[in-house]
Amino acid sequence: GQGHTTSMKTIYAEVPDRHYQIIAHPAQEELALKLVKHDPKRFTYHPTNWSKFKDGTDNIEVGGFNPVNYIRGAHVLFLASFHNNDVTLSQFHVLNMLCESFVETMTVALPYYPTGTMERVVREGQVATASTLARLFSNLPRVGKPIRVMVYDLHTLQNRFYLSGNALASLHTAIPLLINELRNPESNITCIAFPDEGACKRFSTLFSSEFPDWPVVTCGKIRDGDRRVVTIQDGDPKDRHVIIVDDLVQTGGTLVECANAIKAAGALSVSAFVTHAVFPSGWDRFAREHGGPFKKFYITNSNPMVTDKLPHDDCFQVLDLTNIIIADLG
Repeated sequence: GQGHTTSMKTIYAEVPDRHYQIIAHPAQEELALKLVKHDPKRFTYHPTNWSKFKDGTDNIEVGGFNPVNYIRGAHVLFLASFHNNDVTLSQFHVLNMLCESFVETMTVALPYYPTGTMERVVREGQVATASTLARLFSNLPRVGKPIRVMVYDLHTLQNRFYLSGNALASLHTAIPLLINELRNPESNITCIAFPDEGACKRFSTLFSSEFPDWPVVTCGKIRDGDRRVVTIQDGDPKDRHVIIVDDLVQTGGTLVECANAIKAAGALSVSAFVTHAVFPSGWDRFAREHGGPFKKFYITNSNPMVTDKLPHDDCFQVLDLTNIIIADLG
């Protein structure tokens, strides 16, 4: 009645944990085994034989069907790694087959979405491969509810809207893994930096509530003659231990220039964090023996084909996504 106010609050019923039947690409087999070890009552892993015929075409036998069919009527979790075009097509063969196997739900965990940087074209004739990949997902056979595609720190957030119909993106972040590391006093970090304004807008609020007294530094590129030079555009890193945060690293040129600018402004040390390590030209430039600029370089194992090869006695520290994927599965 008059004088009374009501608050709109959504109350969700508690849903019992689903039991997932896991199918995984070989690159994600270690993740599959970790999930089962963490909670064998919630996860069952069925190894798959990913072979080739002599002509190079796929000869795949998916686990979980023989001698007992555990897939029909099940909640299926597919652990994907699209680290090259060949394995991507192989996995779409399997995804198509699983969707036609009368599953109850299908969840695809694809921590690193590799075509996220190719979402638009600037010249006629270029191919926006992000759109193609989204269409492949969106046109998988219908399983009832939309296929859930779990992606971490997608490079261009608008890519989520490229998926439609039978597949929908479920966006997540690995930043909580970094925050846990920064809570440790031994990290010595006292300042957050971003290589550009876009990264600052996207990630800064995730740190401000945890570390409200830490200054934030934002870098950016300015034109110097024919060159574009990275400079500090906001914030002061002087006498601070700084960590630069971004979603992914390719060659790392911008990260290195950002680190150099921050050091020149008086920072005591510079570290870095990215969710996805791609390193198409290798990681040597970041190694200590090659004069790498970072005290520590935190990355996740979203792209295990790269992170599994990193040296364990250098600046790299790989943060494991297993627990955060378990939490995000809901």
